[in-house]
Amino acid sequence: MNHLITGLLAVAGIIHLLPLTGVLGGSHLFSLYEVKIEDPNLLILMRHRAVLFALLGLLLVYAAFKPSFHVVAMVGGLVSATAFLWLAVTASGHNLSITKSVYVDVIAIVCLLIAATIKWLNQPS
Repeated sequence: MNHLITGLLAVAGIIHLLPLTGVLGGSHLFSLYEVKIEDPNLLILMRHRAVLFALLGLLLVYAAFKPSFHVVAMVGGLVSATAFLWLAVTASGHNLSITKSVYVDVIAIVCLLIAATIKWLNQPS
């Protein structure tokens, strides 16, 4: 079962690492989200967002191989993906790229929920 948890956390980690290319600038952010960012302040914020996602992705990948980090990584990943899902579902008018991001986050949520369930069920009594 530990191998399954490892795989599930790694998948969630990779999903969170995917936006890292956004740190390279506006053209990379456009390719990710199909949103043209002309305001330099917003560009800084979005590039910083890419770094934060990468940090969470690295934590998830690290935790995949370090069981003592499982819970904190699962909670962080679930909070991140669920918050994005809620924001996207409660907003209107988002584009196809955001919709694709929603689907990818649903995959991350499912991976993390399965991993958390396995972890919880295999706790010593």
